[in-house]
This record gives sequence, structure tokens and C-alpha cells, in this order.
Amino acid sequence: MEQSHPHAAVSVEELASSFEEADHHDVDLSDYRFEDWITLVVFWVMVAFVFLQFFTRYALNNSLAWTEELAVNCLIGLVFIGSAMCIRKDRHIQVDFLYRYLPAPVARMLSTLVDLIRVVFIAYVTYLIWKYTELVGDEKMTTIDWPKTFIYWLALFGFVMMVIRAAMITVRNWRLGYSVLEKPEAYDGSAEA
Repeated sequence: MEQSHPHAAVSVEELASSFEEADHHDVDLSDYRFEDWITLVVFWVMVAFVFLQFFTRYALNNSLAWTEELAVNCLIGLVFIGSAMCIRKDRHIQVDFLYRYLPAPVARMLSTLVDLIRVVFIAYVTYLIWKYTELVGDEKMTTIDWPKTFIYWLALFGFVMMVIRAAMITVRNWRLGYSVLEKPEAYDGSAEA
């Protein structure tokens, strides 16, 4: 004979109501930019390659070697294009401890210098990647007869986006008069460039 526990019915009802509440939330996609969507597509392509590799290796006992190489190449694109997202949101690792003890004008000057150095450094690395992409030309992948330049172009695109987003953050910080380094408590992530 089946017995019902009085608390079990309550938890099931609470669970059901939580699903109903979830259906009534508005979805706001305004915070996303085109590099976010490109990253999402590259991510799911990588997931498909990894699943195909897993399925062929363990279910069919005959793995497709090219899926691993393509998954790794997708990961490369994912990292560099995703880095542009992190820069846009000012989410990279930063050390702000020193700024707590500096006078405000010195902290402002140092923060501006950090922003400018970031833009110049990323621009220089972007130039180096562009030159490297020109040098490798039509070098082929190991397992497939496809050129590797596609992957280098994805990385170059990620770096170009990083330069653009870093410059936008620099301008934003200049206009605000402070950066996340100087006033982390004032930063909520919604003040995008």
C-alpha cells in the first residue's frame, strides 16, 4: 500500500510553482554583442565535434581523429573571441589593492596609463598575429587537408575585437573619471562601452 508523506506533496507543489515562476521572467538580450553570438556558435560547433569524437571512440570503437583537431581549433577561436567579451565587460583579472592606498589623482593617472598600455599591447599582439597569419599561408591541418589559416583568422578577429573593446573601455573610463581599478565598488558591470 502506498503512503503519501505530507511534506512530499508540499515540495512537489513548490517545485511545480518554481517552474511556473520561471516562465514569467523577461529575457533581456540587450547586453549581448555580436562577438558573444559568434562565441556561442563556435562553442556549440566545438561541442558537436567533441560529442562526435566521444561517440565514435566509445560507441563505435573507431574514433574519427579529425574531430579532435577541429575541436581544438574551435577552442582556440573560442578563447580569443571570448577574451573580447571579457574585455568589453572589464572581467579580466586585475589587481586593485594598490589603488586603495594611492591618492586619487595618482590612482587616476596610473589607471589611465594601465588602460593605454593595455590597448597598445593588444594592438601590437594583433599586428604580430596578422604577420604570422601571412607567413603560414596555406599550411595544412594534420588530419584534414584544410588550411590552418582559418583558425589564425579567428584568432586575429578575436584580437581585433579585443583592441576595439579595450579602446572603448579606455574612453569610457576617461569619461567616467574612474575605472574598476579605482572604484571597484561603483562597478556593477552594466556600464559597458
